[in-house]
Amino acid sequence: MSEQTTQSQRRVVVVGAGMAGVQTAVALREQGFTGTVTLIGAEPHQPYDRPPLSKAVLLGKAEGSAFDVDFEALGIELRLGREALGVRPGEHELDTGAGPVPYDVLVLATGAEPIMLPGTEGVPGVHLLRTLDDAERLRPVLARQHDIVVVGAGWIGAEFATAAREAGCAVTVVEAADRPLAGALPAEVATRMAGWYADAGAVLRTHARVARIEPGAVVLDDHTRVPAGAVVVGIGARPATAWLTGSGIELGAHREVVADVHLRTSAPDVYAVGDCASFPSGRYGERLLVHHWDNALQGPRTVAANIIGEATGEPSAVYDPVPYFWSEQFGRFVQYAGHHTSADTTLWRGDPAGPAWSVCWLRENRLIALLAVGRPRDLAQGRRLIEAGTVMDPRLLADPAKPLKAATA
Repeated sequence: MSEQTTQSQRRVVVVGAGMAGVQTAVALREQGFTGTVTLIGAEPHQPYDRPPLSKAVLLGKAEGSAFDVDFEALGIELRLGREALGVRPGEHELDTGAGPVPYDVLVLATGAEPIMLPGTEGVPGVHLLRTLDDAERLRPVLARQHDIVVVGAGWIGAEFATAAREAGCAVTVVEAADRPLAGALPAEVATRMAGWYADAGAVLRTHARVARIEPGAVVLDDHTRVPAGAVVVGIGARPATAWLTGSGIELGAHREVVADVHLRTSAPDVYAVGDCASFPSGRYGERLLVHHWDNALQGPRTVAANIIGEATGEPSAVYDPVPYFWSEQFGRFVQYAGHHTSADTTLWRGDPAGPAWSVCWLRENRLIALLAVGRPRDLAQGRRLIEAGTVMDPRLLADPAKPLKAATA
């Protein structure tokens, strides 16, 4: 049997119709895969992109954010409105609500799901923001200009608060930690962002734990009552992997699928990509779990190359990206590249009280991470310098007038 015949008979099933799943299916076709590709999604909607949900879709500036992909022309079979229930790796079968689906190669791309605030399930007026349906439910809430309480001052909380202020709502953000973005950025950086809320006319309350939510109010653990026509919970997300229980596929400390450097899982012929999977980073010397759009865009190319490579005998591709994400909040464009936790030096470029500044993290004078606020050129150049592992001159790097690429040692 020829290599081409073998490949054309292979069945790849992708579970999850978000960015990671769609991009895996598309990358397989772009890289020349000739077998069958089936994309299974739990939601009934055409596959769509999530970032616009907290912006254009929420504010009624766009009806949706469907991917501009001609699935039929690419020969990708869509099976939507089908929930994945389990995997039987020994039988090479995926169990769904509509019955079992056989596969030769399975790709797990089920993403992450928002964490519910305990005791709020089914409480009227309490919202999450992850799906298109969530955004559609929230759109009239913003249009009525309710008093809105946002629980959690992370990335999604800040983006939603921005949209709610733009819609004319009164917004209070309550955060249990002592600063916004406590889980994402060091205190010295995150505290510089706290003033952005007041600048935009929103109230930020830190050290504020929610005791309970009642009709019309959020009650904090100090018994303070915050008026709330609606509550939006943004306290984080966890990998959507509960359905894999009992499959034998290894899960990590955060219940994410444990993938290797090639994005293969512990089960034969099963890959994992995007928000639901962690991978070991040679660049950073630790396992990374990246809940950001760019990871869901880049990882699928590695998965597709490795699926095709299995049939052609090509060496396996390694996934070791420089993580990247961006956020638009309170009139600012915030970008981040890299992973800063192992840095031994932090350098500022520009005045963090001003509209445009950057933070650089170095390890042994090599740039390993960068946060840019209103300085997209710093980000673009910094990302390339991180990828190259270039040795920097800290004195030149701290000069905001000097381009990053000119601050090498």
